[in-house]
Amino acid sequence: MSVHSQIKRITTNTLHEMKSRGEKISMLTAYDYSMAKVVDEAGIDVILVGDSASNVMAGHETTLPITLDQMIYHAASVVRAASRCLVVVDLPFGTYQGNSKEALHSAIRIMKESGAHAVKLEGGEEIKESVERIITAGIPVMGHLGLTPQSIHKFGTYTVRAKEEAEAYKLMKDIQVLQESGCFAVVLEKIPASLAAQATESVKIPTIGIGAGNACDGQVLVIHDMLGLNKGFKPRFLRQYANLYEVMNGAVKAYISDVKSNDFPNEKEQY
Repeated sequence: MSVHSQIKRITTNTLHEMKSRGEKISMLTAYDYSMAKVVDEAGIDVILVGDSASNVMAGHETTLPITLDQMIYHAASVVRAASRCLVVVDLPFGTYQGNSKEALHSAIRIMKESGAHAVKLEGGEEIKESVERIITAGIPVMGHLGLTPQSIHKFGTYTVRAKEEAEAYKLMKDIQVLQESGCFAVVLEKIPASLAAQATESVKIPTIGIGAGNACDGQVLVIHDMLGLNKGFKPRFLRQYANLYEVMNGAVKAYISDVKSNDFPNEKEQY
């Protein structure tokens, strides 16, 4: 029997129980009320209000431009729709790096103004102080290692991370630091599957993979990607479960045709 079938709301403790009994954790992004309602009612364990909203909702090339106010807006919309899943919100670029007091202030704003259940930060040892300060205030923190999109200009590419020994060693050290600092889970993005398996085995907290193989304790995808709303975006790690771009495009074309031909509205569709 699924752990979460016995409870009303998924919590950070639920995720730990799921790891301990070998039940995989499902996580998807959502950024608005309508989408979050569908995802939550489908039975997802975790919704991530990702800073990927910068890309898929606003059309930016990177996640860097999105602001804290914008993240709070998206998060509040999602929280209003989510009645059972855990809602985690990304702290956006520039709201926590290098300043633990600002990190705490940002996390408090997200929790108070959106009603979310946890926040997510990118990085390892370099954000240790921020993680500890936020957790001391009673706010759960999810970590994020491997490919960290907020550092895209540092990396210069979205290619697989930690293939070299030095970077792999740092990741293994960082995941221990995040666990010891109190993170309840860690996202592992775009790293070798063998390294992700090793990292997952080395910690008691759940790991959530994206492009990190199937040994992680759970998986996450961007909802627009897995539903096929982003035409032409098909990285190796993505399994596309629908082609909504074509479905929606076809529906819009049919609507246009019906309006142009005066078929819509018909007699049954007017007062």
